[in-house]
Amino acid sequence: MRRTALTLVIIGALNWLLVGLFEWDLVTALFGGDAHRESSGFSRIIYTLVGLAGLYCIALLFRDEDRARAR
Repeated sequence: MRRTALTLVIIGALNWLLVGLFEWDLVTALFGGDAHRESSGFSRIIYTLVGLAGLYCIALLFRDEDRARAR
């Protein structure tokens, strides 16, 4: 369940990264709607930071759980 939840969070964060950098919403493009999303400069910075955090979390998917519990 943890890996599934983490995977969904990473997908969402990467989608926000695309919105922040390119004003393009992948989820909307795949499942219908207007994929171009206009945002303020500040909100694009926030979206980009969330996306970068998602990139960082990809490493957590492959982390050895026994080693993680020992910390």
